[in-house]
Amino acid sequence: MQMGVRLSNSDNGGELPPGGSNAANNGSSRGPIIPKSPNEALKPERVPDPPRRSKKARSQVIIFFNFVMTMLVLVCLAGAAIFYYALSTYHGPGPLQANTNFVVREGAGIAEIATSLERNEIIEDARVFRYVTSVNLGYAGSAENRRSLKAGEYEIKAHATMQEVADLLESGKSILYSISMPEGLTVRQMALRLREDTILEGNLPSDLPTEGSLRPDTYKFSRGTNRAEILSQMHAAQQKLIDQIWERRDPDLPIKTKEEFVVLASIVERETGKDDERAHVASVFYNRLQKGMRLQSDPTIIYGIFGGDGKPSDRPIYRSDLQKETPYNTYKIKGLPPTPISNPGRAALEAVANPWRTKDLYFVADGTGGHVFAPTLEEHNANVKRWRRIEAERKAGTAAANQSDEVVDGQPDGADAEKPTGN
Repeated sequence: MQMGVRLSNSDNGGELPPGGSNAANNGSSRGPIIPKSPNEALKPERVPDPPRRSKKARSQVIIFFNFVMTMLVLVCLAGAAIFYYALSTYHGPGPLQANTNFVVREGAGIAEIATSLERNEIIEDARVFRYVTSVNLGYAGSAENRRSLKAGEYEIKAHATMQEVADLLESGKSILYSISMPEGLTVRQMALRLREDTILEGNLPSDLPTEGSLRPDTYKFSRGTNRAEILSQMHAAQQKLIDQIWERRDPDLPIKTKEEFVVLASIVERETGKDDERAHVASVFYNRLQKGMRLQSDPTIIYGIFGGDGKPSDRPIYRSDLQKETPYNTYKIKGLPPTPISNPGRAALEAVANPWRTKDLYFVADGTGGHVFAPTLEEHNANVKRWRRIEAERKAGTAAANQSDEVVDGQPDGADAEKPTGN
């Protein structure tokens, strides 16, 4: 019995269907798979051409649009990265290892400040500080809403963020220094203190204010403040204080002008440093003025001899000084000297505006830092003897031997003492 393989469809006369082997490989829907000889299987088959792009896809406008969109995406990604870096750097801890002082000069802009901060290793990136701070201060908006960083000296904390640094510089809470002007200094002595302060800057005017017109007080300022600015503050403060106290004065005072008021207050200021004595000392001088007596105040002698420079601390007042002719020597002149002899403080001004009501005409040191007062010369002479005895016990040797030529602290005694000539 013969067996065979049917190789072709009888309808096709034994030939391969159209499409050759490809048609045979298309699945059973096209007919049975036709085996190939090894040689035929190794022959390369022709790959069909890819489909042609549409005319729309080949358009130059579309190509350009795709390029632009790609660049926009890249720019947005880069911008987001920069934005993230800027904010993380701005709000992250700074490189400063320990607290330090930083000075912003007057008129410095954000760019200069940022560069200086980076140079001093307070911040990491000056550009980030500059641009982010500019936005926060409103530099992108209208000028009327724009804020600024203030000049001054600031204490920057270790590892401070850029945000913290910017907030501090914007607040203006700079380091404050102070200079003290004690009561009783002259204008020239106050000016010397201003010149010697190394934190202040600038020169004082060649024409200083008049004597008595500067207020003794402690003044606070930041680094770089001008000396003339402090001087102006002192002058304005004293004028305001004088006006306020003068308005509240006793209406029965024998002095009638504000100028005389300041002159007498400057003498009281130099006579005693005790607040509870000033009104008593003022009453003595008022009683003397009303009785036509010379004031015989030692500080006026000193000012007449040494002027605004002041007496050297190691030089006493000698009896010979009492006879020196100066416009300020109240041992020689009657009434008040022509100008104040110091800058009086509030306590002295208050004392002269509202003095005690006493009959005392004399006072002398009591040996304890204060004074003892007397209405008569006899009592005063006794007080002076007591003071000399205290001084003799305190001093010894040559100092005690030279004491007789020194003037007492207060009105003189004996023949040098002024006696009442009025009622």
